[in-house]
Amino acid sequence: MNHSLQRRDVLRAAVASVAAYALPGHAQSGWPAKPVTLIVPFPAGGGTDAFARPMSAQFARLTGKQLIVDNRGGAGGTLGASLAAKAQPDGYTLFMGAVHHTIAPSMYPRLDYDLERDLVPLIQVASVPQVLVVNPKKVSAANFQEFMAYVRKNPGRLNYGSAGGGTSHHLAGELFKLQTQSFITHIPYRGAGPALQDLIAGNVDMMFDGLGSSANHIKGGRIKALMVSGTKRSPAFPDVPCAAELGLPDYTVSTWYGVWAPKGTPAEAQARAIEEIRKACSTDEAKAVWAGQGAEFPNLTGAQFDAFIKAEIRRWAQVVKASGAKLD
Repeated sequence: MNHSLQRRDVLRAAVASVAAYALPGHAQSGWPAKPVTLIVPFPAGGGTDAFARPMSAQFARLTGKQLIVDNRGGAGGTLGASLAAKAQPDGYTLFMGAVHHTIAPSMYPRLDYDLERDLVPLIQVASVPQVLVVNPKKVSAANFQEFMAYVRKNPGRLNYGSAGGGTSHHLAGELFKLQTQSFITHIPYRGAGPALQDLIAGNVDMMFDGLGSSANHIKGGRIKALMVSGTKRSPAFPDVPCAAELGLPDYTVSTWYGVWAPKGTPAEAQARAIEEIRKACSTDEAKAVWAGQGAEFPNLTGAQFDAFIKAEIRRWAQVVKASGAKLD
């Protein structure tokens, strides 16, 4: 009888243990034990995709489990962010956001999520300078100086596409207008990919884009780069002058990308996600992709990434206020 009771107790304990791990909010041991969904809050073909897809390929190769890119574009990336913030925090939904999400609190007064409250920053995976690109058939300027001469003589004649109101593409344009005392018309899209395709097609004149998504099109001659932001030239495009050289020493805009998890995701899953994403971004294959797009791998994690995000939210709030930027 005693042996029977002992066996029954052991069985109950085993069933309870399995049930505990099946409850929402608990990551299974040995994360990832199944495919992981990565919500990308922009349409395919944009800058976020340019890093999310090679990263996911390396993640799958190293872990043996898929990192499934789920494109959920709209409202400057805030629709996808909202979905991620409300996702089950079981360790199997992650979110790849960008600088745009630190601008959004200043541009969207009625967001139904809070970046700092509802999502946990895991790791910053890429940072690229913003680049001023034009359609060479629409804008015949041979260099930045000729471009500015035309803009000043023809205020409002040129337009620029963006990934949507409140994105870094939008604010980069507003900051440029503020610092050059010029005027160009903003045309918002539902993501950088559609905006870039319309630029290539000649439906918009120019764009302030992350170098990651523009790089291949610049190399192919479909668009022309006139300036990279910041105080140094990009090693990927050494012939393109930087803003500081062109008399804009304070025009520093970078497009960066990072991975978050829904608040409540188990600590074990968070730590493993950071570790596996860091490994994926450190492979020779990923390094080659990053270098080809003029990107760096910042490798900021946890508290460091959190502090960076808070600083970016404050910085972009100041730019929004100074420029008077509004949603179109």
